[in-house]
Amino acid sequence: MSPEKITETLKNLDIRPDEIQDKKLSEAFNILLNLVEEMYANYEKTIAENQKLKDEINLLKGEQPKPDMRGSKKKDNRDESSEKERKKREPPKDKKSKGKKDKIKPNRTEKCPVNKSILPADAELKGYQSVIVQELIIKTDNVEYLKEIYYSPSQNKTYIGELPPGIKGGYGPGVISFIYTQKHVSNVSEPKITEFLNNAGIFISQPTVSRFLTKDVDIFHQEKFDIFQAGLISTTYQQIDDTGTRVNGENQYVQILCNPYYTAFFTVPRKDRLTVIDILLCGKERHYFFNQEAFDLLKTFRLSNKVIIQLQSEVADRTLDEKQMEEVLKKLFPNPDKGKNQRARIKEAGAIAAYHNQTDFPIVQTLLSDDAPQFKHITKEQGLCWVHDGRHYKKLHPVVPMNKDKLDDFLEQYWDYYAKLLEYKENTTQNKAVKLSKEFDELFSTQTGYEALDDRIAKTKAKKVELLLVLKYPELPLHNNNSEHGARVEKRKQDVSLHTITDEGTKSKDTFLTIAQTAKKLGVSAYEYILDRVSKQFNMPSLASLIREQSKSTLQFFDTS
Repeated sequence: MSPEKITETLKNLDIRPDEIQDKKLSEAFNILLNLVEEMYANYEKTIAENQKLKDEINLLKGEQPKPDMRGSKKKDNRDESSEKERKKREPPKDKKSKGKKDKIKPNRTEKCPVNKSILPADAELKGYQSVIVQELIIKTDNVEYLKEIYYSPSQNKTYIGELPPGIKGGYGPGVISFIYTQKHVSNVSEPKITEFLNNAGIFISQPTVSRFLTKDVDIFHQEKFDIFQAGLISTTYQQIDDTGTRVNGENQYVQILCNPYYTAFFTVPRKDRLTVIDILLCGKERHYFFNQEAFDLLKTFRLSNKVIIQLQSEVADRTLDEKQMEEVLKKLFPNPDKGKNQRARIKEAGAIAAYHNQTDFPIVQTLLSDDAPQFKHITKEQGLCWVHDGRHYKKLHPVVPMNKDKLDDFLEQYWDYYAKLLEYKENTTQNKAVKLSKEFDELFSTQTGYEALDDRIAKTKAKKVELLLVLKYPELPLHNNNSEHGARVEKRKQDVSLHTITDEGTKSKDTFLTIAQTAKKLGVSAYEYILDRVSKQFNMPSLASLIREQSKSTLQFFDTS
């Protein structure tokens, strides 16, 4: 029987055990319907796995796999987003922002006279009607610089006049800033940037464009470093997410850290805990500290007591560098083929403890993320995203009509509760926090009889502390969309440039994406800012200083005690 036929049959039957008076018969039907749901889910999973195997076989034969047609009616393309439900509960956005006309600054004023020949004799001038017209002039401003040359016979030395700041390789700061902005703000490919400039009368080759994008950009790398440091202390929390990328044909990952004032991008080979810690250390060399916190973490990581006791005898209250850490691990695990996971957990525990005890950089106390394991235990507290949790419910696809109704009803309650948390953020009281905590327990103790839904509800309840961290810190967002937006920026860049080739190019991409996205959040023109830096004018305040200034009202320094 086809999936459509199964669905149609169950819809026509519309059996509802809750309405059956005979208790045993009701329970029997409920068990049978749950078995149908389980079998149908396994059926869909088997179909997907079979198609995947067929595609792999076709590839091995040199044939094409089944095309992935976007917008088709395949089950895999079901909408699993919760944005519609969430946005219904979000408060309306403030629409008091300036209109377009208020944002435009006229460069010049011209009068539009009335044809005097059509005016009657008694016509009097009563003033002017203002109409703002936006226009863009694209033209070259090629300059021939005549550098004075002086020669001193007494010193046998030649003196030559210097070009204005910002000129590099025969191109002015306007051209160079245009290249940076088109690549990293407008997401234009290097061939198209070259083509546009050539059409505008600037004769430049694609290799030259590429060199500008990757070479001699240390000033901007420093800007990114300053942005990240300022961002780390601008709020009491940080948001984090990651997404896949490719560097010279190899799979890597982009970690996105952000808050309302900045977004920073870091391309890294792995996405484990040690990688996240390295990013939070702002480039400082990683160390390992084995205090009580580290050993408690090892118990949390379920390391055997035997290994923990051995480790305590070797490194208790010691700080190790990478070389010393590897020597200890070799002693504990002489066989390199064994203990791989235990080695990783030991390094993670020591690195986390060392990060919490360092004083060179701000220590992040709270991370807001999805439920990925690499984000856990790094900070004192972790908040989880309600939108990510809600997506798990949207992945349930019941075929029994009664179960569809149960899922829909519960999701209404789910997002209604989310709306109450939003209200709490606007008006916090201890009584409301206690009430919401109790209401969470009641809602996520619901038993619907639809086993897959009940299992999902129980999993949400197990995350109570992380999902309700907002009751303790009302400034904490309820969702992680901020960092997900950063991930989308990275993905849109991959649509144009599939991957970076060199380490220089990768680092440059991360730096300029950080500057562009941070400037956007701070209300700064990325082009004007980049031009100010390229021309070495430095008339505009740094983005890092703007982060500090704009976050003053909410800035709270972390308690590192």
